[in-house]
Amino acid sequence: MNRTEQPAPATPVHSCVTLRLSSTPRGARLARRLCGERLDAWGIAYGSDAHDVLSLLVSELATNAVTHGHVTGRDFRVHLLALSTPDAAALTIRVEVTDPRGDRLPEPLATPAAPAGEPAPASTRTGGRGLLLVEALADRWGWAPRPDGPGKTVWAEYTAATAATVTTPAAVARSGPSAAPS
Repeated sequence: MNRTEQPAPATPVHSCVTLRLSSTPRGARLARRLCGERLDAWGIAYGSDAHDVLSLLVSELATNAVTHGHVTGRDFRVHLLALSTPDAAALTIRVEVTDPRGDRLPEPLATPAAPAGEPAPASTRTGGRGLLLVEALADRWGWAPRPDGPGKTVWAEYTAATAATVTTPAAVARSGPSAAPS
């Protein structure tokens, strides 16, 4: 299990960005897009597996903040940190999403086993699998009470190779989300 409830590691921060967004579906989409651009600027190229995983982690945590952490009139915050690793060709990316609601704590929804030949009861639901994805994809994840007010911060970490070590075919390499393949 990847979940842990420890604070940020004492690793030197290579770079960081903080976004404050409206607690709406549009805010969650914007979080994914803006973080995707920042990841590309940090050397985690668009179209790479690491970029896709990190974008999905941002998306799931932001969507959970909007869906389960929404308080009318309050925004959510995304803090993206690139932490140095002993390997100069990799970065550990820490995604932190803070919402104002501290009474609904994150817990992945376990899918109960079903008898042979029957679908699992949760398989007909359209939601509730976000933290299962986070748990499966992140190297580590957890949550902590919000330090500067009511609420909580849910975080996930993923170690990714930077562009210097990622080989991407020229037909797939792009400079941004709207760039046409070369």
